[in-house]
Amino acid sequence: MSFGLLSPSPRALVGALLASFIAATLCCDHAQARARHHKKQASHRVVHGPDYRPPYAAIVVDANSGEVLHEASPDEPRHPASLTKIMTLYMLFEQIDAGKLKLDTPLHVSAEAAMQPPTKLGLKINQMLTVDEAIKGMVTRSANDAARVVGEAIGGTEQEFAALMTEKAKALGMTNTIYVNSSGLPADEQVTTARDQATLGRAIQDRFPELYRYFATLNFRYHGVDIHNHNSLLGNVRRVDGIKTGYTEASGYNLATSTRREGRHIVAVVLGGRSNTARDTRMRELIEEHIARASTGRTAPPSTESPHEEGVPVPVALVPVPLPRPQASPDEGAVHALASAKTELIEDPKPVAKARARSGGSRHAAKQSSEAARRAGAIYNGFNFFSLR
Repeated sequence: MSFGLLSPSPRALVGALLASFIAATLCCDHAQARARHHKKQASHRVVHGPDYRPPYAAIVVDANSGEVLHEASPDEPRHPASLTKIMTLYMLFEQIDAGKLKLDTPLHVSAEAAMQPPTKLGLKINQMLTVDEAIKGMVTRSANDAARVVGEAIGGTEQEFAALMTEKAKALGMTNTIYVNSSGLPADEQVTTARDQATLGRAIQDRFPELYRYFATLNFRYHGVDIHNHNSLLGNVRRVDGIKTGYTEASGYNLATSTRREGRHIVAVVLGGRSNTARDTRMRELIEEHIARASTGRTAPPSTESPHEEGVPVPVALVPVPLPRPQASPDEGAVHALASAKTELIEDPKPVAKARARSGGSRHAAKQSSEAARRAGAIYNGFNFFSLR
């Protein structure tokens, strides 16, 4: 029977039934979508267990004199995580300073860049990103896709750019740093030290004082979205003007800062905090404990680069570099950094492999925490994500 032959009452009944069915379907779809959304968000969170103790290291350097005011395992190998982007930005600032790129220069987004895992700007294939947007995306959201775009624009490929980064590190005196990517995504071979990161933190300010101001960006608006800086010390600790945060499950929570007060200037690095809060608390303590001891006049020479000898290859690790297993009670101020952990959002594209011992090496090998991350639910769709902070 067609609906046109039904009496008004049956038609109304059928209409009501259809409306109820559609409403129920939409409600069910919405509920399922919300459930999937919350499940996905929950999958992005890691609850670190009580045994989560990433290897700790720290250093405080008087940027005016070069004197080390505090150190704890400053030369032990650690993973830089998103502190890697400080070098990526150093390389980009160099191109701007040389006139090869301008702040409004558009950079092409490749398929590889668009596919980078969070945190990211959400760039699309063949989209154009200006240099200014790339810088702000990296210093605030720590955007992995923006870092990849910059790396490919300068080096042609991620691998070639990483080699250039490593070469630059050696020229700056960062003798224990090796880069294999532009973002800091997990890689066994990508290692640094607290001392090397302090060296870079000083060098980028000496070499590019105007462009360095980007690191003080609290937020910027990109495609209608307000993006806030992950460095919570900016605006909350007096006269902190940068520099960068980082996190992977293997590295722990990292932070490099720069603070200027009454003519004093210190650069401090904390690697391997157990949480954002623990890391930030320890950094606050280091700043307040040591800045009064810093000199008020510049006596150290400007940061310089040693020329790279032609024909000498840049060392790139082909096997994982071993990292030391931290003791239950890490030395010196690590007690402050290893406070109780909290749930954090994380960002990265592949499970972190276990670090293997270097054959005949003098340092103790440490297992990286991909298995622990799996037990904690850190793996999502094949990705082991970084901290948003």
